[in-house]
Amino acid sequence: MMKKIALLATLLLGVMVLGAKVTYAQKDKVEGFWLNQEKEAKIEIYKAKNGKFYGKIVWLKEPNKDGKPKTDVNNPKENLQSQPIIGLLILKGFNKDGDKMYEDGTIYDPKNGKTYSCKITYESDSKLSIRGYVGISMLGRTTTWTRSPN
Repeated sequence: MMKKIALLATLLLGVMVLGAKVTYAQKDKVEGFWLNQEKEAKIEIYKAKNGKFYGKIVWLKEPNKDGKPKTDVNNPKENLQSQPIIGLLILKGFNKDGDKMYEDGTIYDPKNGKTYSCKITYESDSKLSIRGYVGISMLGRTTTWTRSPN
């Protein structure tokens, strides 16, 4: 009986370890932590339960202003101007299109309080091209984000 329990425990442990590896292997390549081009902010990109990709600010080089956490003072919605920048959702609703493109999303720029249409292109394990635009993609600006260790 003890041998059966030990064998069952070993099998369950193996399945749990294998399951963890499978889950990790299924993580999308854009998921993780990225530094913006200026290296002033770190953004965590993740896939939500709805299958779309989102990104939130998780670190700022200068997180405080006048000794207090920076807030979204440029937000056009007055009731949101007191929300902290750290934790702010800036990438919303991206759909994966092919192997390297993420489209149909938006990017919010807390520096000016504006939201733009956006495309993300996965360039390599260490580089993303982020293109924010108004109307059509040709009328926009591209910045490069680099992967950051947690």
